[in-house]
Amino acid sequence: MDYPDFSLANRVALVTGASQGIGFGIAKALAHAGATVAVAARSAADLERLTKEIRAEGGTAQAFALDVRKIDQVHECIRSVHGSLGGLDILVNNAGLGANHPAVEVTESDWDEMMAVNLKGLFFCCQAAGRIMLRQGSGRIINMSSQASVVGIRDHAVYCASKGGVNQLTRVLALEWSASGVTVNAVAPTFIYTPGTAERLDNPAYRQGIVNRLPIGRVGTITDVAAAVIYLASPAGSLVTGTVLMVDGGWTAQ
Repeated sequence: MDYPDFSLANRVALVTGASQGIGFGIAKALAHAGATVAVAARSAADLERLTKEIRAEGGTAQAFALDVRKIDQVHECIRSVHGSLGGLDILVNNAGLGANHPAVEVTESDWDEMMAVNLKGLFFCCQAAGRIMLRQGSGRIINMSSQASVVGIRDHAVYCASKGGVNQLTRVLALEWSASGVTVNAVAPTFIYTPGTAERLDNPAYRQGIVNRLPIGRVGTITDVAAAVIYLASPAGSLVTGTVLMVDGGWTAQ
């Protein structure tokens, strides 16, 4: 019997939106699993801190500037990662925006800004990485979705629409690319405790309202999300493609 292999040794992984929160944690987890990690975002200072932490823990990391709203930067970043690190085996599309807008108050700029990052930028990152992966006959693409991609969340019309689009892109790309060795999946978390969500989740009344909707009885951690990414990126996840993996504590089971 073959046993599951979760090692990412000799793999090159790119994480977008890696400067903070979930992306920061995913990058560290990929390095811990043995990958050489390219971390990309707009904030050079935060990326420097991340690469220092990864190297201090014995990992290998390099920072790359990237604003996913600018498609020329997407192509340049992915070319640079491939050239500098000698390959590209894993792409984690983590860059994303979130905002609360009652639907009647959404402006055109609100819509365009979120779609430019959450959907358009994500697609063109997939495309640029996919071209490399298809040529080499292997690769793993993991798109960060949300439980809001499959259930409605009040005051999040644009966010829900963008993440629903992520799920559909994930399925279509999996259909087109999996036979060539490139798997495409999404991870859809529930409310995750991060520095960015701490202000709300540290409010006892708000947190309890969330926990009451979670059968598992707690909000998620960055480690919970990173574990799902590691599984999908590793040899252990080789049969999984076109899937939206819910990491939601049972929220969407109701």
